[in-house]
Amino acid sequence: MPKYSRIFRRFLISYIVILIIPSIAGYMSYRTAISVTQSISIENKVTQLQKSQEILERRIAEVESFTRQLALNQDLSLLLSENLVDEKANVYGIWKITRDIKAYSQTNDFLKHFYIYLRNFNVIITPGNAYFRPEHYYQTSRYANLTLEEWKSRILDKTHRSEMLPLSPFINNGVQTSVITFMQSLPLDSFNDTSPAMVVTVIDEQTINGVLSGLRDPDGGWTYISDAQGRTLSLQGIKQQEIDQLSSDSRLDKKKMSQFYADDLVITIRSDSSGWVYRAGIPRHNLMENANKIKYITWSVTGVALLIGLLVGFLLSYRHTAPITKLLGVMKEQFGKDATLGRNEYDFLQGNISHIITNNKRLESELNRQLPLIRDAFLKRLIAGEFQSREEIISAAAQADTGLNMNAGYTGILQINGYSGMDSVEILNELNAARLILKQFLLESVSPLNVQMTDVGSDRIVAIFTPVNQDELEEIRKEDIEGLMNTLAESAFNEYRITITAAISDPFSSIVEVSRSYEQARQAWEYAVYMNRKGIVWFSDTQIESNTYYYPIDVELRLISTIRAGDIHEAERIVQAIIEQNTRNRELSMEMKHQFIGELKGTLLKLLDQKALMESPLFEKIKDRIIGIQTQDGIEIISREISDIIVAMCEVISSKKSDIHIKTVKQINEFIAEMYSDPDLNLYRIAEKVERPEKYISQLFKEVTGTNLSDHLEKVRMDHAADLLKRNEFNVDEIATHVGYNSSHSFRRAFKRVMGVSPTSFRQSAED
Repeated sequence: MPKYSRIFRRFLISYIVILIIPSIAGYMSYRTAISVTQSISIENKVTQLQKSQEILERRIAEVESFTRQLALNQDLSLLLSENLVDEKANVYGIWKITRDIKAYSQTNDFLKHFYIYLRNFNVIITPGNAYFRPEHYYQTSRYANLTLEEWKSRILDKTHRSEMLPLSPFINNGVQTSVITFMQSLPLDSFNDTSPAMVVTVIDEQTINGVLSGLRDPDGGWTYISDAQGRTLSLQGIKQQEIDQLSSDSRLDKKKMSQFYADDLVITIRSDSSGWVYRAGIPRHNLMENANKIKYITWSVTGVALLIGLLVGFLLSYRHTAPITKLLGVMKEQFGKDATLGRNEYDFLQGNISHIITNNKRLESELNRQLPLIRDAFLKRLIAGEFQSREEIISAAAQADTGLNMNAGYTGILQINGYSGMDSVEILNELNAARLILKQFLLESVSPLNVQMTDVGSDRIVAIFTPVNQDELEEIRKEDIEGLMNTLAESAFNEYRITITAAISDPFSSIVEVSRSYEQARQAWEYAVYMNRKGIVWFSDTQIESNTYYYPIDVELRLISTIRAGDIHEAERIVQAIIEQNTRNRELSMEMKHQFIGELKGTLLKLLDQKALMESPLFEKIKDRIIGIQTQDGIEIISREISDIIVAMCEVISSKKSDIHIKTVKQINEFIAEMYSDPDLNLYRIAEKVERPEKYISQLFKEVTGTNLSDHLEKVRMDHAADLLKRNEFNVDEIATHVGYNSSHSFRRAFKRVMGVSPTSFRQSAED
């Protein structure tokens, strides 16, 4: 070991430095961790309460929607307009209503307990039951604090317009609970003191508490909801007296979203739509649990590291020195070096490792020879339709280095005839040679077409024909393909006695349509085999009679992905291709047509789950337009309506993305305006601040502002530098430091590049 004692010393010193760093940084680390953890915990609780508010308001909105649906119920409207005949009610109509509303209570836990009061028949209708005297209903379900007469006068005999009765004790089939009550008179435009009918929804407090259950920790915490008038709607984990004391205490700021009160973190939010107040309390010890764990763990680890670190460092230094010593010996033995190591052991290793890297580059060159296999795999995935979006295809094409323009073209299947059912080794070898001959001919042929090929069987080749010139997307012609195929067939037969059949698809106009184009070529090939056709068979010449429509799942997924990306033109192209496939190339029955249009409507309805669409004021309008598509209309009308709906969806999504982009750019500008004087401010720091990838924010800033991010940062610094030069309070070197430059030389060059003059000349002109 003495020979390599320098290596040992370097390792030991590095371990000692590593041990010193935790002892210095330990205190700062755990203090920062406590602050950050507390902030994150508070933010998470606020987010949970806001989500619970959104869920609860959405459920209450569902209850309101239910009453509006009842108001539109024709059977119920007929009952409201009827009167007692010979003191007999319309029993069948009442029974039908009880049956119709039963499904609501089974699908929505907020509608488990509701009833409809019909004044003309003096009857209460519940899901699956009817009480021809309100007194009968009162015997099973009643408010503990209201008598029968009070219940009738306050609820049944008044007109209510989306009114909410605060939390009240309630007895349901002998079980004591607490409920809030939503009341709505029918019809909705009732303005008198009494109304023909009343819908009353009784919502159990436990159901509401279930929405807020995630806010409470297992060993503490409480939640409370009140309406705009301060009346209690829900209590959980706290008594009413404590809430009253909390609300009246001046130490609690009602406007703050989060604050500490006593030993609890109190979070308060108010609904903008209903005015309800949502309040939650989290014990401080629960909130700080993670922060305290970090504190104890940090100091424990630091203490243990300082006690045993030196011993471990000593042992590790010996352990790590040994393999380097062995590596030096192997290097000397393998490369024939003498005992002289140069300046140090690392220089010796560097020289020999550089030699290894050179050999590695040769290996990389060899791997590039395998690139055709990658291209072949890409083409197989492309024709199989395994890619979900245009961007994914373009990325994979670039990775495979196809050099292929696939925005327009044809897809064909070339079959070598005469080998069907033969699979001996000799036949397979012969077919392999035949495929190579055909591929070589297509690659070497003089043609305005670019051809990419892959095998799909021992006797079949898939060829994708695209323009050689990427700017001439419309120049590819059927005559060019026919000429190439005829020349290929003639040469293959004359020279090698090989006969082929070529099945060619209709043209595709987008890279995402290649899989559909391949499917057309496959159908044309099957038709040629079935009809025993030779030569060139075009898909357009093989009209398909089908009792089923064409709408595979991969095409639907591509359509969904394209609309989610906001790509209007691509989405319209996919839809038009689907409709064309089912109208021009298939003869669908009316039933199949209705099912096909229904599938398209279903796809559009799935897309409404997007957050950008659900939050848009156009949500209901778009939904109604989708539902309103009539399958019996002409295909042109349906096609135009679907295209208009797709345009509306993509515009909403693009607008949402644009708002997010503008907000991100604003955040970048604010951060640069604040930190321009920091010499370490760079793209990485900015990306870290806005929590986005560096490449993303660079492209985004350029798209939104039209200026490179680096140029903008430089411009901001130069504007501040110009202001300081005008004040004449600092020299040029000091100004360079003030605006974020470590070198005054770099600052002078940048200033002249941006302003057109040197800093000194700028100051002189400003003084003059």
